[in-house]
Amino acid sequence: MKKYALVVLCVLLSTAVAQTKIAYINSQTIMEQLPEAQDAQKQLDALTLEWQNELNRMAADIQRKVDEYDKRKLIMTDKRRAEVEKELQELDKKLVEYRNQKFGANGELFTKQNELMKPIQEKIFKAVKDVADAEGYDYVVDRSSSTLLLYANSKHDLTQKVLEKIQQK
Repeated sequence: MKKYALVVLCVLLSTAVAQTKIAYINSQTIMEQLPEAQDAQKQLDALTLEWQNELNRMAADIQRKVDEYDKRKLIMTDKRRAEVEKELQELDKKLVEYRNQKFGANGELFTKQNELMKPIQEKIFKAVKDVADAEGYDYVVDRSSSTLLLYANSKHDLTQKVLEKIQQK
């Protein structure tokens, strides 16, 4: 009886799996071909460059002061040496704070990236849903994160259809 139930279960499961349609997209390709995504990336690159230049300026200023301190520390009084060391530590602390403020996990770059990319991602997700519904797919996975998808037949690639759907709007 157990064998019979197991056979029936296997048949039912294989039928259910056979009816499931899975497709994939390459979100990286879609993002590279969307003008608004390219514009957003240019804005992010410009901000990154601006902030990185400021970090470089701050680091160069600190290095200049450290070099000056190293040259003069032997002729400084203990009190003056302590003051300069404290000033250098404060400058280094400000550099780290600035880096975290701009590039940290919840920094301005992360916030700006979310602000710029969220509408684009929502547009892509809606197009994926529309195409998947129209084509009768149950699941759509992202091929650009290739660690999850080891093989995919190109006949199930919806990337181009999603791009066309986005460009229609």
